[in-house]
Amino acid sequence: MDPYVAALLGTVALATLLPASGAAATAVGDAADIAIGLLFFLYGSRLSTREALNGLRQWRLHLVVGASTFVLFPLLGLAARGLAPFLLTDQLYTGLLFLCVVPSTVQSSVALTSTARGNVPAAICAGTYSSLLGMIVTPLLAAWLIGSDVRFSANGLLAIATQLLLPFLAGQALRRWTAPFIGRHKKVLALLDRGSILLVVYTAFSRGMTEGIWNQITPVRLVALLGMAAAVLGLALTTTSFTARRLGFRRADRVTIVFCGSNKSLATGLPMAAVLFGDAAGPVILPLMLFHQLQLMVCAIIAGRWSRRAPEPASAQGERVQITEARG
Repeated sequence: MDPYVAALLGTVALATLLPASGAAATAVGDAADIAIGLLFFLYGSRLSTREALNGLRQWRLHLVVGASTFVLFPLLGLAARGLAPFLLTDQLYTGLLFLCVVPSTVQSSVALTSTARGNVPAAICAGTYSSLLGMIVTPLLAAWLIGSDVRFSANGLLAIATQLLLPFLAGQALRRWTAPFIGRHKKVLALLDRGSILLVVYTAFSRGMTEGIWNQITPVRLVALLGMAAAVLGLALTTTSFTARRLGFRRADRVTIVFCGSNKSLATGLPMAAVLFGDAAGPVILPLMLFHQLQLMVCAIIAGRWSRRAPEPASAQGERVQITEARG
């Protein structure tokens, strides 16, 4: 088992056995907010302005990725409505639908694209654009598709922008000074990335324990949820691959479209869920967590196979990123 997957499962177990409550819950929640803000500050520091502007030239690629993330996935989520409340509880189905409106990830998409010898700069831009767009589109889609369970308001959008967008913009503004430091401490910052997500998971599941989260999830429903997450991932991978081929994209761009268009961001989705669902976020984030683990394992296998099938283009040499260094 991947150590990060094990750490996520361990964090859920810890929150189940020793949930934070009272003053401790407040302190852990504040720490999680700070950690996620720092994470997006690092995202902003890593992306050069020139790289971001150059990425706009590949608007067709980004349009396909955006359509997969914010059109295809919500349609797949709506198609699963018939499973509630028979196989999935209403809250689990809400979580599945929320998963389908979360933006694409940055780090794992880039790492997978690099491993499969795809277009790495395009993957960086596609993941970043998706995250930035998702700060507005995800709450709007969640409010439209999920309805009254979502605490949608101007204050909620402001909270998301304050926690995610402002740190990203600050990272962009200070990149001249922060980028060299980040380049020298990649391994330490990778641990910070993962630690931030683990802290948010612990906070969300601690809150969920007070709501009796595990009383709502039987083994049958957990298996059904895992099967639905696998089906959504499989359909997304198949559709993005087929679409990229039909539209005539070159191989490197097809790799980017498949991974960026089929992956979802845990780092972005968790704080959004905390804002949009409050104390009820525990069971809502469970589908996103399961999907995140599936996408890491399945896409890592696919990326490894693709890396052996085709020679690496000269333009991509030197751009490979170790997949174990990033999980988004």
